[in-house]
Amino acid sequence: NVLRTGNKGAAAATLVLDGAKGAVAVLLARALVGEDAAQVAALCSFLGHLFPVWLGFRGGKGVATFLGTMIALDWRIGLACCATWLMVAVVGRISSLSALVATASASAWLFIFAQGRLLFLVVILTILVYFRHWANIQRLKAGTEPKIGAKKG
Repeated sequence: NVLRTGNKGAAAATLVLDGAKGAVAVLLARALVGEDAAQVAALCSFLGHLFPVWLGFRGGKGVATFLGTMIALDWRIGLACCATWLMVAVVGRISSLSALVATASASAWLFIFAQGRLLFLVVILTILVYFRHWANIQRLKAGTEPKIGAKKG
């Protein structure tokens, strides 16, 4: 969304900071308490991003935070999701479609990398990403979702 403003620097900073928000929460919880706490921290940081109190519970769509939590939970899954996002973006040139495919692919990556213990968390996060992208899904169905780099007209 920030990229649509045309400010690539702000978009990159937002991506990094939103991802770091989830990753730092996971890494701190894991270091201080353990693996179960890391999953709880992932969910809480994600929910905090989607529904921040200070913004009247109207936050972002959660994709960067999702990716940050996945990288921190298992870097292989996180990077695989990032690669999935990139491949879909290059081919389809639609950011929301890339986000939806990348988050949905996480469940498959869990099994490829034998991390089934994360399935419940990943399914919940994926459902929430889809919920937050409901308007995008409707535009995708209608063929009106904007493409990456398309000029507003």
